[in-house]
Formats: sequence, C-alpha cells, structure tokens
Amino acid sequence: MSTQQSTTTGDQFGKRWAAWHDSRERAVRAPYGPAALVATNWLADGVELELDTVAGAWTIEDGAVVGTGLASSGYTDASGQAVGDRVTLTAGEELRDGERILRAFARDDQRALRVLDPAAPGRAALLGIDSYAPGDGYVVSATFRPSTEQVDVLQADGYVSRKDLGGKLDFTLGGARFSIDADHAEAGLQVVFADATSGDESYRFRFLTVPAPEADGTTTIDFNRAYLPPCAFSDQFVCPTPAADNRLTVPVRAGERNAITA
Repeated sequence: MSTQQSTTTGDQFGKRWAAWHDSRERAVRAPYGPAALVATNWLADGVELELDTVAGAWTIEDGAVVGTGLASSGYTDASGQAVGDRVTLTAGEELRDGERILRAFARDDQRALRVLDPAAPGRAALLGIDSYAPGDGYVVSATFRPSTEQVDVLQADGYVSRKDLGGKLDFTLGGARFSIDADHAEAGLQVVFADATSGDESYRFRFLTVPAPEADGTTTIDFNRAYLPPCAFSDQFVCPTPAADNRLTVPVRAGERNAITA
C-alpha cells in the first residue's frame, strides 16, 4: 500500500479507512479480480465467430451467448460437468476452462464472451493501489434530489447507452458548489467523477459509493473512499465515464489514485 500525505484524522477514522483500503487491494488482486479479465469478445447475432484462445464457434441466439463444437473442449459448466457440443449462456453464466473462466456478458442488446485468467500478465504485474492518505476535509454533507430524467452515458470504449438518472447530489467542495449525477445502487448511490487531478496525479476518472440519503435527502460524501474503476486494471472493461457535471474543477486528493504495477 502506498499513500500520499493529506489532512490528519482521528485514529478510528484512519483505521476504518485502512481496513477498507486493504479489502480493496485484496479484491483487485484476487484470482478473478478485475486484473484477470483478458478479453471481451463481442459477438454477432446469427454469425458464428471463432475466438482467440477459445474453443468452438460463438454467436448470439435469442439474446443468449451460444457456443458450438465444444464436445472435445474440456470445458465444464457451473455444476462441474463436462459440456456437450452446444452450450447456451445468459448474462453472468460461466464455463470453466481449467483455471480460466468464460463468462457471458450483456450490454443493452449486445452480447460478449469474456475470458478471465488468473495467470493474466496484468494480474501478475499488479502490486497494489496507490492512494492518498485519508483526510476529513474530503468528507462533505450533500443533498440528493431524485430525477426522472434519462441521460446518455459514454462508456470507455466509445459506446453510448441511454439510462434513467437516479438524481443529483448537491454539495460544496474546495469553496465551489457542485451538482453531480448519481445512480441508485445496492449500497446507496453510485457516482462516476473526474477532478483536477484526473489523468495527472490520479487515474482519468474514479467511482464512489455514497450512503443512501435520509428521508429529507441529506447524505454524506466521503471522497476518501473514491476507488478506481475496473478499467484501471484491464482495458477489456467498458466502464461508464463521467458526465459533464461530474467533472469537478477542484482537485480531489483523496481516495485511490492509480494501480501500482511492477
């Protein structure tokens, strides 16, 4: 773990942050963590494609990922049974190829077969996550305003998706007032943001989970928990990028900065 000096905080605040940071490093360095993704193979409806390092031929049928010619592949399904000549996978379903995982992926009406490999060079080179030291100056009060608006989201590979916007988070940071897009998530609200350090001191954008707002819309944003998106560890991810309102004009020297690699 590497940290850069920031505002000092109480022992308990620092210990909680350190525990979170340690758990993040374990997660990204796990055998099937984000650095293990070596391929996202986009498929075509009704067109059988042969994929690098993957047996058989693959296509899309009725919204599912379908592979054929797999009888001698040695692949196994979720129950550990050898697959037959043909398999059908819905989004999130997997096959095993020894230590590798083949996983069906969906984005809107697009489908892909992903390959995760614990022996991926990117995972072998990953040493940890460089982070700023935690500082309570980056813990700010915010107000959430729900929205029924639909917005376009530019993803890391250039694809644009249309989605419902959860709402806006209003807050002040570094003497400036901001109103940023936020989406509903299992743990509360999800934010994608960039700031004045992005692409220089830190990765080009970061993710942040914000606690669910109270009945009056109030919540707290802790930028010390800003974390790197999966595409910081593998360019095979298609992460959402920040909306214009989410590109903060002040530096956020808090949270994760960059992956540390050998």
